[in-house]
Parts: sequence; structure tokens; C-alpha cells
Amino acid sequence: MNIEQLELTEKRVKIFKALADETRLAILKALYHSSNELSCAEVGYTCDTSKSNASYHFKTLREAGLIKVRKEGQTRYMRINKETFDQILPGFLDTL
Repeated sequence: MNIEQLELTEKRVKIFKALADETRLAILKALYHSSNELSCAEVGYTCDTSKSNASYHFKTLREAGLIKVRKEGQTRYMRINKETFDQILPGFLDTL
């Protein structure tokens, strides 16, 4: 296996580990069905999870490349990273 294939395999492992959790799937669903990016607070409220628990899940999703996070002042906004889904899991978002 060459380096490029190894990196892609490692990326897939991170993605599937991130997707193997109901709360993270709920976060992705909320973001996917939103027409715009959402603040971390909005996502946490929608998914009925505490701030610290939500932060843990956001970090896992971000590190797997499934979401993008933008900071504006004290507020963080997130959105789906469609490029990752298109490349690794085409059609997956439509199942949410």
C-alpha cells in the first residue's frame, strides 16, 4: 500500500469512528437540514446535549473532516464539509 492509499484508509477510519455515535449523527442531521451554518449553541440545543458533551462531539467531527468550523467573536459556527462526504461517502447525507 502506498502512502496515498494509507492516508485515505486512515481518513476513512476516522470518519467511520466519528459516524458511529448517535449524537454525532444527530449533529450532522441538524446541520444538513439547516439552510445555513449553525452556531454551536444552536446545534447543542437542537440535539439536546450539554455544552461540554457537544464540544467533544464537534471536535471529533471536525478532526474527521466532516464539519467546518468558523469563529466570529466568541461564537463558533459550523457547517457540513460536503467535499468530504462527496469524496468518501457520496449520497450519505441524503439518508439523514
